[in-house]
Amino acid sequence: MLVNLSDVLTSEGKQVRESVDLEMASFDSRMGSYEIIEKSPVEFTFTNVEDGKARVEGTVKLKFKAECARCLAEVPLTMELDFDRIVTSPDATTEEEETDDLSFMEGYQLNVETFVYNEIIGNWPAKILCKEDCKGICPKCGQNLNIKDCGCDTFVPDPRMAAIQDIFNAGKEV
Repeated sequence: MLVNLSDVLTSEGKQVRESVDLEMASFDSRMGSYEIIEKSPVEFTFTNVEDGKARVEGTVKLKFKAECARCLAEVPLTMELDFDRIVTSPDATTEEEETDDLSFMEGYQLNVETFVYNEIIGNWPAKILCKEDCKGICPKCGQNLNIKDCGCDTFVPDPRMAAIQDIFNAGKEV
């Protein structure tokens, strides 16, 4: 959805509040595809800060269906995004500002979907866990270790000692 900012960008001191319904149904990136299971409308406040520049402030609350990075259990991930950005009109953009990523601006219009997508990427957690002390899954049998211990031997020998281990396994005396 596009929000027209021409009035705000050209009228000194003008402030506009707007609530926009987000059409995005999922968040797709290199990290995977995450279904949005709950979302609030995006609450915007657009304020003219100088000729051709406006401050974009607002909030949105999103809830995603995600998986724990250790045990692969389904985890609801809630994000409350607060943003505060300065946008410029196309005729007031300088060379320095052109290098900035303003891909969410299309002329005098703000693309809400792209704007929120950029905010999600900037705030996405490095690792999603079901709980801080998640034990993960057994590398041998695949049992979720949070539910029960499987009893598999998970000892990993030091690879630097492999040659000596081969001597003991062959039954040779040192």
